[in-house]
Amino acid sequence: MTGQASSGESEPLIRLTDVTRSYVMGGVTNTVLAGVTLDVAAGEFAAIMGPSGSGKSTLLHILGLLDRPSSGSYRLRGRETGELSDDALSHLRNQAIGFVFQSFYLIPYATALDNVLLPGLYSDAPRAALVRRAGELLDKVGLTSQARHKPSQLSGGQQQRVALARSLINDPDLILADEPTGQLDSATSREIMELLAAINRDAGKTVIVVTHDPDTAAYARRQILVTDGRVARS
Repeated sequence: MTGQASSGESEPLIRLTDVTRSYVMGGVTNTVLAGVTLDVAAGEFAAIMGPSGSGKSTLLHILGLLDRPSSGSYRLRGRETGELSDDALSHLRNQAIGFVFQSFYLIPYATALDNVLLPGLYSDAPRAALVRRAGELLDKVGLTSQARHKPSQLSGGQQQRVALARSLINDPDLILADEPTGQLDSATSREIMELLAAINRDAGKTVIVVTHDPDTAAYARRQILVTDGRVARS
């Protein structure tokens, strides 16, 4: 789905319009994204695919409010993100977006429960409510008995399950997963993708996965191909 919604249609959760991202190194400008226009509706499950260096990771960073476009418009939840201060952008990112990364990024000295809690500590929710929700989320990903385990006591698949639970602690609209199966074997990869599919189907979350793996992308109902910094197919 590209372009603009017609009059009378509700605005999609994500709307990118003519987004570019360029970096200057040694006096040379390198354009990584070149005029990307893309809509993603609430409740979609999409996979962003493309060869190495195509711009797909940069696109994910912009979608996740981890980077700003050089030009163009990014609207999230109907808000023009380019007009937000850094503090307002951080608040929106914390409340609206959950992240899952290839390398898990769990705090090694914290328990699974405390890792899940972490993004919630930057919200206004009472700690008791956050602890209760973190426990419920660990239960949903099948790790109730591992709640007090440190990451070193967990397998790679279990660590990614903790990361999935962490991504949901603030009840975000959007889950962004960057190569979530990149460090997992094929059987564990299927388990993680089935959990992401359930998060999309049962909780109604919008899920966007960046992947180079066709088997991973097959779980999504929509494939977005990025080539040379442009959306070649959406």
